[in-house]
Amino acid sequence: MKGFRVIALTLVLVLSMTSSLDAASRIKDIGRFSGVRGNSLMGYGLVIGLNKTGDRRQTFFTQQSLLNMLERFGLTLNNPAIRVENIAAVMVTADLDAFQRAGSRIDVTVSSIGDATSLQGGILLQTPLLAADGNVYAVAQGALVLGGYSAGSSATSVTVNHPTVGRVPNGATVEREVVVGLPQAVEIMEFVLDRSDFTNVKRVTDAVNNSFGREIAIPVDGRSVKLTVPADYRQRPVDFIAAVEAVTVDTDTRAKVVVNERTGTVIIGSDVVISPVSIAHGNLSIQIETNFEVSQPPAFSNGQTAIVAEPRLTAQEQRSNFVTLARGATVDDLIRALNALGVTPRDTIAILEALKTAGALQADLEIM
Repeated sequence: MKGFRVIALTLVLVLSMTSSLDAASRIKDIGRFSGVRGNSLMGYGLVIGLNKTGDRRQTFFTQQSLLNMLERFGLTLNNPAIRVENIAAVMVTADLDAFQRAGSRIDVTVSSIGDATSLQGGILLQTPLLAADGNVYAVAQGALVLGGYSAGSSATSVTVNHPTVGRVPNGATVEREVVVGLPQAVEIMEFVLDRSDFTNVKRVTDAVNNSFGREIAIPVDGRSVKLTVPADYRQRPVDFIAAVEAVTVDTDTRAKVVVNERTGTVIIGSDVVISPVSIAHGNLSIQIETNFEVSQPPAFSNGQTAIVAEPRLTAQEQRSNFVTLARGATVDDLIRALNALGVTPRDTIAILEALKTAGALQADLEIM
């Protein structure tokens, strides 16, 4: 728990120092032009060449896939209950970026969907990759690269990272192009921010107008900006897009606290403000135990030896410590106060939730 408190304090100090600087970003890093987007591809395939780490007999669809593949090559098997441990059924996924041309190479991710223990050393067989419209846009094939491995037997084994997911760098060839051109018409374009924020929309509008020296940007809503292409750029729309993307803008972010209850992780943004509040932390521990004692009758009596249960209840309440945060308290003050109380990560999460309920935490609380 000490490690958590030190790390949390370090993170907060770093964020507090960066908040004093201007968060200048290029426009291309906070949004995109409408119409320029990628597409997700997916396919079902087989990985071969595994060293007895593939799917087992109970994975029936792997056997059926193998029979179907062999039949395509003219080899028909009468025994459907074949047992091959060197293959694994996988799903292959990829992202097809905008403006990809036929013949381009893209990376693919290969994930086991059976009970294979490892894809180490495997080769992905030719796998068509389909989009949501059902058409094939790429074909994947190649050797897998894993970031982990698995070794040993069922009794004693060692597993490092995740051996059932791998990648094939440049493993897919684009076969069909996505019909996409320059965004919208040549006269009007629309820039869309990755996150909705009226302040950032206003700042983007002002930054573009100042850069071009004229009013060509108009805010539409909390996420998009309409751009009127100047006359001298209408024959060169790519130059206009590049010029807009190169403009820098001081972005603004919402104050937010992100809490992951499963791992006990708490991330507190530097813009979080704490209202005047007092925090008390204390635990009440109640322990109930039963002691068994032997009741021995006097000598030469007719009594019998018996076991007597004596329940014992102990209640111990930890002394409650109060820490008061004054007006204008920072994140650093909050972490120092929680450290002074000696709270655990889970207690920190409970305190943050209570602060939000009390209205003292001036930030969005996001619980994952």
